[in-house]
Amino acid sequence: MAVAGMDSADEAQLRDVIPGVLATLVRRGADFATAEDAVQEALVRAIETWPDQRPDDPKAWLIITAWRRFVDLSRADVARRRREARVSADPPPGPAPRTDDTLQLYFLCAHPSLTPASAVALTLRAVGGLTTRQIAQACLVPESTMAQRISRAKRTVSQVRLDRPGNLSTVLRVLYLVFNEGYTGDVDLAAEAIRLARQLAAAADDPEVAGLLALFLLHHARRPARTRADGSLVPLAEQDRSLWRRDLIAEGVAVLQAALARDRLGEYQAQAAIAALHADAQTADQTDWVQIVEWYDELVKLTDSPVVRLNRAVAVGEADGPHAGLAALAGLDASLPRYTAAVAYLRERAGDLAEAARLYSEAASQAQTLAERNHLTLRAATLRQRLSSR
Repeated sequence: MAVAGMDSADEAQLRDVIPGVLATLVRRGADFATAEDAVQEALVRAIETWPDQRPDDPKAWLIITAWRRFVDLSRADVARRRREARVSADPPPGPAPRTDDTLQLYFLCAHPSLTPASAVALTLRAVGGLTTRQIAQACLVPESTMAQRISRAKRTVSQVRLDRPGNLSTVLRVLYLVFNEGYTGDVDLAAEAIRLARQLAAAADDPEVAGLLALFLLHHARRPARTRADGSLVPLAEQDRSLWRRDLIAEGVAVLQAALARDRLGEYQAQAAIAALHADAQTADQTDWVQIVEWYDELVKLTDSPVVRLNRAVAVGEADGPHAGLAALAGLDASLPRYTAAVAYLRERAGDLAEAARLYSEAASQAQTLAERNHLTLRAATLRQRLSSR
């Protein structure tokens, strides 16, 4: 959100206070859609005036400015005149209230009545402060489509009262989806998910929130080594670990250890523990696969997810040999995403190169991204070349 005439510190502060400003308006009785419009107009006013006259309490200034704009918008709607009399008074002067409504706003944007895609878009818009264009670019959809998605989501949550605790697990799933969108256009959604997870961790005293933040940090630390200059994927075992960000790893491990110490294990903490074991290994050969399998066992107990069982089977193949991994895969549905690629990898480890090459080609045809398809196709070609050279 680069803003002409405003320095990066003010810009960062604007984005940090947006959730609290919006949630304050909604808590005072504003409908979500109109409140969000009012906050956006207040932000425009801040951009115009702050470089010359910065307020002592930026959040209070934004709340008052947005509230006045909300009242103006309400007056323009004849159907809301009765409510106007109830809400027309300005918030009292002085510092902004210390009540943190950020968590409630997360609950609202991740409301069960919204589809996952809509919840992600609304969270990025209302909590993250991103523009519709930025969100559309990041999610690889036309701006008009994203505008309609956000508009429908705002109308939906406008009927929801912000007066009850929401479902924290739903909020965490939405942030997990944001993180997995990755990076496209001029918005890095992985970095944005980390920023929002930090914000949520400050508002919610819950070890699973900390576990999700740790998971994000540990995965993001490996990002510089995940792709080559040509955009092709680099498997974990082949990554240059000197490129991994040790600062993020250290922070992620510290956050995870504090969460685990509370003895309330959840799925994100277990996933983060697996990521931490990968990060701890100086080389691929030093990876503690036995411990990783143990953590996958915990994760299976928590989720009973077929995808988790698939990943566990690959870990078993590393810890106990490829045939043990294939045996662990035997009871799973062959239509699972990446199932065929997992079988191909274990077949290659077992020395059955011809079958592995065939399976890699089959997996390539099922790949969900171009980079993944190219990687699997190259793997199949490499094995065929090895077979022909024999």
